[in-house]
Amino acid sequence: MHYSLRTEQAYVYWTRTFIRYHDMRHPRDMGQIEVERFLAHLANERHVSVSTHKQALCALLFLYREVFGQELPWTQDLGRPKSRVRVPTVLSREEVALLLGALDGTSGLIARVLYGTGMRLMECLRLRTKDINFDRSVIVIREGKRGKDRVVMLPETLREPLKRQLAHARQTWERDRMEKIPGVAHVLRHSFATHLLESGVDIRRVQELLGHSDVSTTMIYTHVLKASAAGTPSPLDGLCMGSMV
Repeated sequence: MHYSLRTEQAYVYWTRTFIRYHDMRHPRDMGQIEVERFLAHLANERHVSVSTHKQALCALLFLYREVFGQELPWTQDLGRPKSRVRVPTVLSREEVALLLGALDGTSGLIARVLYGTGMRLMECLRLRTKDINFDRSVIVIREGKRGKDRVVMLPETLREPLKRQLAHARQTWERDRMEKIPGVAHVLRHSFATHLLESGVDIRRVQELLGHSDVSTTMIYTHVLKASAAGTPSPLDGLCMGSMV
């Protein structure tokens, strides 16, 4: 169902917690009363946050609907804590510069990427070599929230630090090849399609060459060509970074 690994792990955790709370009874033998009791326990005794409470509820709904194939007409009657709208914490530019100045190494690079591109932490940690395009000054974020891909700017300040990180990653790649660990497939095919579109070849012609039955499949390569991200300055480049690079 294309859920993220973290969602899968969370759903497994809440399913196990739900079963253990009810003395190892099988979920098929339980229903609305047991679910309500468990959710009330989370809210009133464990004092979990609203987001955690919702996650536990979603896990149980997934269990009954998708695993057991049971319709749950009583879910509308379940009590749900109300979300509170909170103003996000925002640092000033000076505070950001001080924070980044206190970080170095891999942690410092990650922090600069987060601020320089606006990506989420897990999106940064999952970046791969092929996702960073120095020629177009963009970074492609794959499988973001809700499985969406997007393109963000590549801050000029991060060019050299990222190149150094990629050199380190290449050493790991070469070691993997020596140990016969399989690598990526289809990268040349993707490059073929992108470069044709970049040269002005009609997308229908590219569709035929790739053997796609639907042009919407070919359209994915047009996202790589978006220039909006490349033309957008990053706030990281506006900071007085000095020796932080």
